[in-house]
Amino acid sequence: MKRKTITVSVISELTTDQRVIRICSTLQEMGFDVKVIARKFSDSLPLDKYNFSATRISCFFRKGFMQFAEFNTKLFFYLLFSKTNYFLANDLDSLVPNYMVSKLRSKKLFYDTHEYYTGVPELKDSPVKKRIWKFFEDWIFPKLKTVYTVNDSIGKLYHEEYGNSISVIRNVPVSMTIDSKPMPEHWKGKIILLMQGIGIHPNRGGLELLEMMKFLPDKYYLVYIGGGSLWNTIVQKRKEWGLERKVEMIGKMSPVQLKQHTQLAHFGFSLDGFENINYLYNLPNKIFDYIHAGVPVIATAIPEVKAIIQQYKCGICLTTQNPEEMAEQVAEQIENNECYQIMKANTVIAARELCWEKEKNKLIDIYQPFL
Repeated sequence: MKRKTITVSVISELTTDQRVIRICSTLQEMGFDVKVIARKFSDSLPLDKYNFSATRISCFFRKGFMQFAEFNTKLFFYLLFSKTNYFLANDLDSLVPNYMVSKLRSKKLFYDTHEYYTGVPELKDSPVKKRIWKFFEDWIFPKLKTVYTVNDSIGKLYHEEYGNSISVIRNVPVSMTIDSKPMPEHWKGKIILLMQGIGIHPNRGGLELLEMMKFLPDKYYLVYIGGGSLWNTIVQKRKEWGLERKVEMIGKMSPVQLKQHTQLAHFGFSLDGFENINYLYNLPNKIFDYIHAGVPVIATAIPEVKAIIQQYKCGICLTTQNPEEMAEQVAEQIENNECYQIMKANTVIAARELCWEKEKNKLIDIYQPFL
């Protein structure tokens, strides 16, 4: 019997979007023919080898209204003429053309919302942009029949706002053994503190973490891996504060390379702030990546992250966002080796439960009726 096709749209960098890759791989394994359409720039990483097909729309504009207008216009015409049975839109910034084409062609539309989109801080100081996105969301969201998101908090927000039934598929990794990477020579003998991800933006603790290094001795070494709108500011402040010998910045890399680096860290950081609703109810991928790498977590006590750390005792929640006090709390954890080893052992237990092999069953239940 011929496979049914799902055409998946995402505006993000596909090569680093582990959620989209996991979900598409699972749908392909279920028996769907999955075709992903993403966005490409001249400096985008090359596509990896996937069990599904993937192509990208070349785009010029990177910022502002034009980046969304360009991608969504091109995406609309791609979807309009694609041979497919179903559409899957990832986030509000790809939903509009998917919804319009699904109605024009009478095709089923699935929606995966990775965050509380209209609550992102980029829209906080742009009321006109926020009203535009909110208009589209108010228009489309109540009409969607199949919606899932990344955690219970965001699912509850959307359910209360629009009344839809929202499923939850968390961003947990696939269990796998990654070949170990030799410790870089200049990392040896250091206590490696890691913040990873391409979402290193304001209000996510990146700058406070950098300033914390002023108050830690030279045996501590901070590594950023990824990118984000705060990246250049951190580069500048790193030099201004004379922290080049204590802080390293590495650009975005493939998921396999990232996992090799993650497992070399002593602690992984996730420092989302409390002021922004999107960050407050966030459950970052990096939390699970740290856990699967056997790396204890140091995080702010936002609800979803705090719940995991308390349940599995695999890290600590900071009680402050003051850099000097943060340094004291971090040093305290390192100096208590017995406590550190318990947290590290608990990451192994947590990883057995917080894995895609278990989480994907919820995804299968959603899509099975449409095979």
